[in-house]
Amino acid sequence: MIPENAPCLLVVDDDPAFNKVLVRALGQRGFDTYGATDCEGALELARDHEPEFIVLDLNIGGESGLKLIRPLLDATPGARILVLTGYASIATAVDAVKLGAIQYLAKPADVDSIVRALRAEEVVLEDRAPDAPMSVDRLEWEHIQRVLAENDGNISATARALQMHRRTLQRKLARPPSGG
Repeated sequence: MIPENAPCLLVVDDDPAFNKVLVRALGQRGFDTYGATDCEGALELARDHEPEFIVLDLNIGGESGLKLIRPLLDATPGARILVLTGYASIATAVDAVKLGAIQYLAKPADVDSIVRALRAEEVVLEDRAPDAPMSVDRLEWEHIQRVLAENDGNISATARALQMHRRTLQRKLARPPSGG
């Protein structure tokens, strides 16, 4: 049973199974949780329940979840948004924080890490240079992510901007680089 004064939390992830599991797990950690699998449902739940916390997937139905940050904050000023993604990149992390997210975590992230990040007072981004330079594959991935963000997640526009065939871009996006 959730306490009456439990903080409200909204999970926005288009994978229904993952959404359900995360909603349940966060509910067991003392949150009054709701789940949405699309942008419209997320905004409706945000307006209805005014969550204090929002866990937002970076990819919602093939579109950038970054586009949802401002509308969610407009609907629930003061909400603490954590962007959760299976395709983490420095470019999207910076963009998410600039748009108003308080944290950015790569999947897989355990529930305790999500709770700690939501409650953290400061955004934690690495501010020191890595010990080893990034691989060429990783640099390419970062550049693609930046251009993709600049084109609001539109694959065709990104492919044109990169002067790359759309299918080639889709293949590259399907295979994130391993390591650094």
